[in-house]
Amino acid sequence: MANTKSAAKRAKQAEQRRQHNVALRSRMRTAIKKVTKALETGSAEEAAAAFKASAASLDSTVNKGLTHRNKAARHKSRMNKAIKNLATAVPGTPAVAKKAAAKKSAKKKVTKKKVAKKS
Repeated sequence: MANTKSAAKRAKQAEQRRQHNVALRSRMRTAIKKVTKALETGSAEEAAAAFKASAASLDSTVNKGLTHRNKAARHKSRMNKAIKNLATAVPGTPAVAKKAAAKKSAKKKVTKKKVAKKS
């Protein structure tokens, strides 16, 4: 319990700030979940649009000091990687054809090891 007027005011301000931060953090988490849902449905375009909004939300929370910049970068990196994998996994896209051609040309050649003769 606050003993002075100024301490009571600071306690009130701290509670308001806490509630504001909770709302911002919840908004960020919801944005991340929207990207995850779009990835699960398999819609690359929808996921990309959700990612754009999510990245902005993550950057905003970093600028406000709510999350660490590395945490935001990690989330953005993982989501972007998942979206790119989803886009290349869709049959009929040119990226899939390129990947298949690259796999064929990059097959490893199997060679036998030469065993040194013991004298």
